Amino acid sequence: MDDPLSAPCDPAPPAPRSCDCFVALPPGSLADQVVFGKNSDRPRDEVQEVVYFPAATYPPGSEVKCTYIEIPQAERTLAVVLSRPAWLWGAEMGANERGVCIGNEAVWTRIPVSEEDALLGMDLVRLGLERGSTAAEALHVITELLEQHGQGGACTQGPPHLSYHNTFLLADRTEAWVLETAGRLWAAQRVTAGVKNISNQLCIGTQLDAEHVGLREEAQARGWWDGEGEFSFNVAFSHENPPARMEAAKKRYRGGTELLRQHDGSVSAEVLMQILRDRPSGICMDSGGFRTQASMVSILPRDPSLPCVHFLTATPDPSRSVFKPFVFAEAVTPAPHTVSPQGGAEHVDRQHELYRAHQDALSAMERDPVWGSRLQETLRELEQQCLSDITALLQEGVARGGGELGDLFFDCVDTEMKFYLQ
Repeated sequence: MDDPLSAPCDPAPPAPRSCDCFVALPPGSLADQVVFGKNSDRPRDEVQEVVYFPAATYPPGSEVKCTYIEIPQAERTLAVVLSRPAWLWGAEMGANERGVCIGNEAVWTRIPVSEEDALLGMDLVRLGLERGSTAAEALHVITELLEQHGQGGACTQGPPHLSYHNTFLLADRTEAWVLETAGRLWAAQRVTAGVKNISNQLCIGTQLDAEHVGLREEAQARGWWDGEGEFSFNVAFSHENPPARMEAAKKRYRGGTELLRQHDGSVSAEVLMQILRDRPSGICMDSGGFRTQASMVSILPRDPSLPCVHFLTATPDPSRSVFKPFVFAEAVTPAPHTVSPQGGAEHVDRQHELYRAHQDALSAMERDPVWGSRLQETLRELEQQCLSDITALLQEGVARGGGELGDLFFDCVDTEMKFYLQ
């Protein structure tokens, strides 16, 4: 593995322009826990914030405005922490208070992308987290809403506008699900052991553990399946002439699969952070106007008495960012330094305080390499201390909600800010 803070991501054309998700379940993980991770690759001038929303209740008949459309609101939503492009309602990745994690990827299929405003894949990530107490429940939430409202609309704020269909990786303390979509159609595969990654391509073949009721009928009607042989979702619905970005993503997908294979049986949060920082594979990406804008790694212990821990960067380029732990607790201290200025106009400067300080520090590192080297060493020590503290916490069996767990993310962000500003 490369030194995680030593250099920026190397350009690797052509630009894949999307993301990677990973999960490891026993016996693929090092300990008796599920480990989830994702890089969010987005336009390089787009800011991604980390926000916390507490659980809430709503009157019957309420509606919620997602990025483009309004839909019926649930009577109760779960507490969530989200890493999201600051201009929209949904999220690229996140977790909820019940230990569910979800991330999404862009795909293009034989079904044309809708020109109409509908739910974005990122909206579905947030909706699944707010309404699903388990990965399976969140899967049901997403697929039901997908069938009712469809997916569509611009997934980037500024030109060139980009629209796509979505795949999702959902995980909780006991299992994971891969969900792949084509318009309102979908197929899902359950993962109960080992390691799995997804990228910008359909990968569900003949093992379908759940599917849209009309999936096979639609494939047969369009001439994509003869109705007699074995049905494969990716064979039937994969794009015949996929965009270059999907072809480029195959290298990244293979690289991620190989890195997981190398660590199968020993995947920890630290290992997954190293994978998200890997430049030769393109997983850590900076090319063609896109880069890795935020990253997330989560530890989901099988023991329900232990807290789940979610590490988020809130800044670009994981090779030069700090993963900071967030834990759901009875009282969570908000971290205003990772929350962006709001407003509907495209010209709003959405750089939150941590993002601005991080970017300024990177520029200063280039001007003063000696100072930059010392800062990088300090940041590595901060992250390693966080990892060590969390490992000890989980090994010692600290009860959920105990102590100062709700302050962890705020304290780490505050410390990181002080290092940048000294």
